Amino acid sequence: MRITDIVREDIEHPTQRSHSLSAEMQVLVALRFFACGGFLQVVGDTIGIDKSTVSRCVQKVSDALNAKAEQFIKWPSVQRKGDIKQGFFDNGGFPGVVGCIDGTHVRISAPSHDEPSFVNRKGYHSINTQAICDHEGRFTNVVARWPGSVHDSHIMRCSQVCTHLEESHLSVQDGLILGDSGYACRSFLMTPSEPCHEKFNKALMKTRCCIERTFGWWKKRFNCLHQGIRMHPEKVCKIIMACAVLHNLAVEMKEPMDEYDNEIVNDDDLNIVFRGPDEGRIVRDHIARGFFS
Repeated sequence: MRITDIVREDIEHPTQRSHSLSAEMQVLVALRFFACGGFLQVVGDTIGIDKSTVSRCVQKVSDALNAKAEQFIKWPSVQRKGDIKQGFFDNGGFPGVVGCIDGTHVRISAPSHDEPSFVNRKGYHSINTQAICDHEGRFTNVVARWPGSVHDSHIMRCSQVCTHLEESHLSVQDGLILGDSGYACRSFLMTPSEPCHEKFNKALMKTRCCIERTFGWWKKRFNCLHQGIRMHPEKVCKIIMACAVLHNLAVEMKEPMDEYDNEIVNDDDLNIVFRGPDEGRIVRDHIARGFFS
């Protein structure tokens, strides 16, 4: 009912002509697809409606949730950052962290246009989705629009959140993001250091595993993201964002979630070590010496 109230104005039919589905039923149909994935025809047969009706429900609900995305997926305020820093420090022992970043691949069917660019390093077609989460597993930034062949570091460089951090991040006190070795080390983005900084790397990995756990929860709750979506890339991107909004709603409403299955995350670990200038090396070495020596 909460979800229906959020999207009702965007999906409800003005009249009941032609036995149109209610807003509640449209949301239920879309949720069924998000949770189970598979073929639209199977979802329609299960509920007793036509495949084309299922497609329209999924598209309308996805569009409505995308239009409301900024209300539910937003960068933390200054006050909220304090809570997040403490939460991450309690979880992994790394100071000053306001988010953990990573990419995950959502399998798609081979598109008719520009097909090679969607083939990722594992050899299947996908959308490479970048996400940043807080210590509770809530998404604070999601970018779902890049083909599977695009590297995580490129998605980060081209994202609005990177521009925001480049312009607003003045010191470590403004907060840090933790990433793996697939990202460039920046003054605001910490990545694993040399092996000699063992304590630093252990704390970083322990703290950063929050984003992998979040991806696991996300794909377990919305199995279409794990199983794959047989639609055009543009529609898939909207479904990914819709599921991200719903995930944050679930976190906000404290919906129960079982521990994730490691297999759901491991098959998406497609990063390679970043080869380029490490702008954040000085900051990284300072933290390693100051907090983990």
